[in-house]
Amino acid sequence: MGLDISVAVLALGVLLLDLWMPVENRSKLAYVIAAALAGILIGSFIWSPYTIRVLVDGELKHFVQLTGGDLFVMDDLALFFKRFFLVAAILVILMSVGFWSRVNVGGGSEFYSITLFALVGMLLAASANDFTMLFVSIELITVSFYVLTSFHRTRLASLEAGVKYLILGGLSSAVMVYGIALIYGTVGSMGFVELSNRAQLLMNQPVFLLGLLMVIAGLGFKIAAFPMQIWAPDVYQGSPAPATAFLAVGSKAAGFVLLLRLLLVVLPHDFIVRWNTALLGISAITILYGSLCAIPQRNLKRLLGYSSISNAGYLLLGVAALSKDGAAAVLYYLSGYLFTVVAAFTVLAVAIRATDAEDIATLAGLGKRSPFLAATMALSMISLAGIPPLAGFFGKFLLFKAAIDAGPAYYWAVAVAIVGVVISIYYYFGVIRAIYWSAQPSDVTPIEIPLAARVSLGVCVVGMLFLGVYPASLLKLIGLAVETVH
Repeated sequence: MGLDISVAVLALGVLLLDLWMPVENRSKLAYVIAAALAGILIGSFIWSPYTIRVLVDGELKHFVQLTGGDLFVMDDLALFFKRFFLVAAILVILMSVGFWSRVNVGGGSEFYSITLFALVGMLLAASANDFTMLFVSIELITVSFYVLTSFHRTRLASLEAGVKYLILGGLSSAVMVYGIALIYGTVGSMGFVELSNRAQLLMNQPVFLLGLLMVIAGLGFKIAAFPMQIWAPDVYQGSPAPATAFLAVGSKAAGFVLLLRLLLVVLPHDFIVRWNTALLGISAITILYGSLCAIPQRNLKRLLGYSSISNAGYLLLGVAALSKDGAAAVLYYLSGYLFTVVAAFTVLAVAIRATDAEDIATLAGLGKRSPFLAATMALSMISLAGIPPLAGFFGKFLLFKAAIDAGPAYYWAVAVAIVGVVISIYYYFGVIRAIYWSAQPSDVTPIEIPLAARVSLGVCVVGMLFLGVYPASLLKLIGLAVETVH
């Protein structure tokens, strides 16, 4: 648990620094945090005390899976997502530099510390090997976001978003914990290992199946999948842009790593294969719901909220494939989604400055006021739409290929997903049209971009382009990460 402990210590250290550091120097705290997280990220590639690389016939195959008791597991899948979460946190912290001072809200250091606590929950979720750890990690993430979504306390929409997320998040937690109780009552253990050993004997027990369904429904809330998706548009619209970016990327990825581990690693394939039709149905409905509801949206963050729902549907298509290729497609798509979404919300944080003027029309003239911001937002929309040569195109290609390779029973779901892609082109390119071809406003004052935001945007642009043009390097790491998938 080295990475997890390091981030937890950093979060506590930020709280202490906030007490001792002079007010005029607190703006530099974000750079210290980003540098510390970058050091932890680099350290994960150089040295790890609980993983061993194994050579088979002269070729590196995978890490040996080692456990920390029954609660914690460290394998390639966990390590991949831990690095994913660290990258997401670094980019979000950089994009938030100066954000709170621009919107006249103090407390930037508190935002950083709570973001780090949410990151700890995500790191723990990546290594969860027990329902106790699963629930604790999910709750740490959720409780942190209760605060982050309502952090812009002088804005009524932010407070409303926090209350809505609190109520619906509490409901999903209740559903999940009741499901865990039913599973414990039938299995007699909270551990994933015991569940894996006894799943075949329990595959026809209604109480166990109901408990498993309730756990999956609780995780469905985290990824914003039907029918647990109703919170996303309102919370995205009201939350501050940095919090929304981390929620859209980190929380969704935490839900998917737990789904992948539970469905594709812990439960036997012949047990879960009976669920593929249900997973495909949820995927198709989620895609259509998000795509169709996004069409009339004028608020940018609300549009991205519905976009998040449809993207959860695409990702579920990879989970429903119940294969290593499907899992690899999910990991790749999430990686491209990370850079795409953070870039979009960084542009919003800088250009709109978290005012109530979040209508798409406010982007008119952005191409003249800041060509860099305009180009970055355009690339984000193109990637989300799945247009080559950006990361979103290759991610969708991998998801569709994995589903098609799974058999003819998946063809109808792929057809629905393609319809969703076609629909999404309309509203994504509506944003690009507003940037470059709408009536130009009278205000053409150049937009000043903070250095940290420039760095974050630059990394995101490079990430979108690199993953779209040179996917092989990431696919090698993903190949190791999905070794545990049956």
